[in-house]
Amino acid sequence: MLRVLVSSEPALPGEGWIGSWSPGIGDPTPMGWLTVALYFVAAFQCFRIARGRRARLVGREAILWYALAACLFALGVNKQLDLQSALTEAGRMLSNRGGWYESRRELQRAFIVQMVVLLAIALGVLGWLVRRAPLATRAALGGALLLGAFVVIRAASFHKVDMIIHASFLGIRANWVLEIGGILIVLAAAVWRLRSAVPREPSARPR
Repeated sequence: MLRVLVSSEPALPGEGWIGSWSPGIGDPTPMGWLTVALYFVAAFQCFRIARGRRARLVGREAILWYALAACLFALGVNKQLDLQSALTEAGRMLSNRGGWYESRRELQRAFIVQMVVLLAIALGVLGWLVRRAPLATRAALGGALLLGAFVVIRAASFHKVDMIIHASFLGIRANWVLEIGGILIVLAAAVWRLRSAVPREPSARPR
């Protein structure tokens, strides 16, 4: 019988769909759901700009907003499904079967390096495309950079490099600052971009 797709109960070790992983609600806490909601709201605002109905876009600016909308939506879905854990489990199973489990540390480092390089290339290309865009659009790219840092650190945390992501100060965790902070910057930049594109009505002159 197929497992229930949405479940907050963790799977027993080795009894999941992929190793110990099964699809379910990965972070059922209020902060987790708030983060998901922010992801989707920010993605919707970015999509509105990319459609260009209210904002007069400059050059290839729409590419950035479409890319942000897609990435934010995907990260929002992944926030609860925890797909990166499925990838980790799949890698562990393949390494055991392939006989190269002892070399997994080197492969993990290579994977993180590749992620950093690809992220830097993607952000560099997007930055070049919007170099003449309004300040709000460039601010959104800054929020994306913060989110990118979170994604890389989060990926590294699966390989026991989790000191940064779990650090906290006055009850505020570092991952909240990186993740929610990045989302809020993109969301604020999107709202700013939409408002700056709406022409203001001329004020009536006194008679």
